[in-house]
Amino acid sequence: MLTGNFYRKPTSVLARALLGKILIYQKGRQFLAARIVETEAYLFQNDPACHARGGRTRRNAPMFGPPGRTYVYLIYGMHYCLNVVSGGEGVGEAVLIRALEPVAGLDIMRRRRAARLPEQLCSGPGKLTAAFGLNKKHNNLDLTAGPLYVYSQKDFRIKFGIDTPKIKHLEIVAASRIGITQGQELPLRFYIKDNPCVSFHVKH
Repeated sequence: MLTGNFYRKPTSVLARALLGKILIYQKGRQFLAARIVETEAYLFQNDPACHARGGRTRRNAPMFGPPGRTYVYLIYGMHYCLNVVSGGEGVGEAVLIRALEPVAGLDIMRRRRAARLPEQLCSGPGKLTAAFGLNKKHNNLDLTAGPLYVYSQKDFRIKFGIDTPKIKHLEIVAASRIGITQGQELPLRFYIKDNPCVSFHVKH
């Protein structure tokens, strides 16, 4: 499991560092796991799309730290988005998890989502939270305390005995953000090249 120090990075650096890591939901008999394949950074300074740009509110309070916690919010009155709080405490920044590559618990994900193909289960921020069963109850959780955790691929294999498809060369692409109306031109979206689960490439 990644420790708290892992998350104490500049937000755009953390957005890249999270790629290839394994997101886990473990509670009771429920075990879901998926590789992070697409992220977006949201910055406090000069970023009109950042929820914290106007200062601290009840809604965005988790963004102000400490890093390594979750920030979950509702969009369009129906979809939840999962973010990882980043930077130093009090900064007001986070990394949006945009897409995942399912590794374990696909049967549960399929029951929750109107999709059968693995590459379509978590190919977008609202899709992955639906597949994992995440909502406002999972807001402001410590990612080192559960039920959500993040593991390196090596530590995940050692602890759970599950092999994930190996990435011979992790080639990361930086691109403009999508799905927003302000600040979309900033090159703060990052994804693993040629991964079929990246939301931008998947037909919905």
